[in-house]
Amino acid sequence: MSRSAALAVRIGQLTGLTVREARLVGSQHGYQHLMITLTDGRRAFAKALPPPDPGLGPDPGASPDQRAGPDRDATGSAAVAAVFAAEANGLRWLAEAAAAPVPEVLAVGPRALVVSMIPAGPATPEAAFGFGTDLARLHAAGADAFGAPWPGFIAGLPLDNTPDPAHWPQWYAHRRLLPFLTRAVDTGALRSQDARLVEAVFDRIGSLAGPAEPPSRIHGDCWAGNVLWSGNRAWLIDPAAHGGHRETDLAMLALFGAPNLDRILFGYNDTVPLAAGWRSRIPLHQLHPLLVHACLFGASYREEVRSAARAALAI
Repeated sequence: MSRSAALAVRIGQLTGLTVREARLVGSQHGYQHLMITLTDGRRAFAKALPPPDPGLGPDPGASPDQRAGPDRDATGSAAVAAVFAAEANGLRWLAEAAAAPVPEVLAVGPRALVVSMIPAGPATPEAAFGFGTDLARLHAAGADAFGAPWPGFIAGLPLDNTPDPAHWPQWYAHRRLLPFLTRAVDTGALRSQDARLVEAVFDRIGSLAGPAEPPSRIHGDCWAGNVLWSGNRAWLIDPAAHGGHRETDLAMLALFGAPNLDRILFGYNDTVPLAAGWRSRIPLHQLHPLLVHACLFGASYREEVRSAARAALAI
């Protein structure tokens, strides 16, 4: 049996889909990434745990990062099942808003997730403006509370989605900042003096957070790499979706440089105006993803965490 046929059989066994062919294209966070074609001709994208058979392992020509072993936080069938379930739940929940488009969940199980394939296209200024409009409408669809009814994950690390119906500042401090600050210090990515600077943000979180807003339906990991441009629209992929603050998604888009960001923001503000002072709060919202990166990549993110904390405190 050819490699492609063997992979197709395996994905079919894991998901119940009838797969004509499958091709391994990489891996991340301990999961294989595969491009698959179903027997009806539809193309799809799959994430799956590597098989126990080394003969079906990553391609010898894959990059060192692609050949890396699984993230220790994502091993174990129960943990992996929760990761895939969280992504599927998030995609379906975002889709309910009928705003920003997301891939369709075709199958999800304990060892694999399959979503519809979105062909890549250019990030035009027109598409960026439309994305801003779509994102504003998505956020306006709202959520029952800050948090979500399912356990969350971001880059394979657990997210505490314990719901809070009313108090975003304290929820953000205790459910997003504190767990990752603790982890970063414990692993040596941050030092005690770095922790004290972030803790000063905790102490003033109520005054730093800006005007109170209701829970928004947010993507939760909305950096440029999780926005796929196709058909003159922006599609959201790989969510860490939950009820959160709408400024969080916008801050994430700014963190690593989304294309045509000014047009995205113009489209957003033209649809649902942002609260006064939102630009000055960007560092506060960027503090969480920077702490996540410190947990993942170590001390190389120390200065960025410190800079964001200082900027947040300067409001």
